Amino acid sequence: MNENLKFIQGNEVCVEAALYTGLDFFAGYPITPSTEIMEHMAKRLPKIGGKFLQMEDEIASLCAIIGASLTGHKVMTATSGPGFSLMQEALGYAIVAEIPCVIVNVQRGGSSTGIPTHVGQGDVMQARWGTHGDHAIIVMTASNHQDVFAITVDAFNLAETYRTPVILLFDEVVGHMRERIFIPKKGEIPLVERLRASVKRGVDFHPYLPREDGRLPISDFGGVNRHNVTGLAHDMWGFPSDNPQVVHGLIRHLVDKIQNNTHKIAKYKEYYLQDARTILISYGSAARSALHVVENRRSRGEKLGLLELQTLWPFPYYLVQEKCADAKYVVVVEMNMGQILQAVKVSVDRPERVFLANRIDGVFITPTDIRNILRLIEGKGV
Repeated sequence: MNENLKFIQGNEVCVEAALYTGLDFFAGYPITPSTEIMEHMAKRLPKIGGKFLQMEDEIASLCAIIGASLTGHKVMTATSGPGFSLMQEALGYAIVAEIPCVIVNVQRGGSSTGIPTHVGQGDVMQARWGTHGDHAIIVMTASNHQDVFAITVDAFNLAETYRTPVILLFDEVVGHMRERIFIPKKGEIPLVERLRASVKRGVDFHPYLPREDGRLPISDFGGVNRHNVTGLAHDMWGFPSDNPQVVHGLIRHLVDKIQNNTHKIAKYKEYYLQDARTILISYGSAARSALHVVENRRSRGEKLGLLELQTLWPFPYYLVQEKCADAKYVVVVEMNMGQILQAVKVSVDRPERVFLANRIDGVFITPTDIRNILRLIEGKGV
């Protein structure tokens, strides 16, 4: 029997991937449909010497992993829509203070408490803009369990590389379905470890001064170097500043370190794009139905293709423009009112030929739903 081959939930795959990266601290609060992540962490972490904490709420959960990250640990929390809303202030703090951490949001249907046990993809724009002020963010997703594993590992690697929070934006279908997964052996996937400061005790330490390659070394709390951490605008020593030049430089740095590396951060999968005249763009569980439609129609000689986005933010505008340059139609498949649709329209040369195939009722979008939209578009001869 192959011990690395498992048949498990997507939420459990996320746990396995996080442990693979060396995660040793998790704090969270139960909420459907992400609770299984917390439950499996509670079971697994103590057995390997890690720490698990159930917090009193989601605010405390993110604050706890921020503190643990500052002491040198790889950390993660998990939640769903309402809990993610509560985390926004602490998320902004982690962005400004440049604290590596991973936040999983397993999306559910509806606004407010909505329909907790049903699927939705309505948190895409919240993940990008939920915390206040100008900032950049990395948001990743996946449509199948093998990719959930890979993308979760990527999230930890990116958090450590860019000293930033990374959001994993999965959804209820991916989180709760069971699927075969092969767990790679240790060492098969490269891991990025934290870049720690090499400055000796007593030497002036600049915790927010990037190296020439853009990376910021960090010193663990309780280690050799003491430094100030604040959510206020701060200088290279970490002390609050309202100097316009300092504030401008900080905001530019926080945005540029991510936006300028979109080409390195962006993950995607493409299917049959070489000759596609109609291109579907999708992500998360919706991409499974989109792929089914593409493969079914191509078997009948129709030229359809799929661009599956795995990095939602920073949005890969250049990639979408390149891949859709020769398409007659582009159809965005998602389970919201068109949150990625707008970014796609900005990317392409002919936004009037970009259409939406969606559901917003908590029901998984089916291949039939997508085919109905395609028939409508083709029937109108737009």
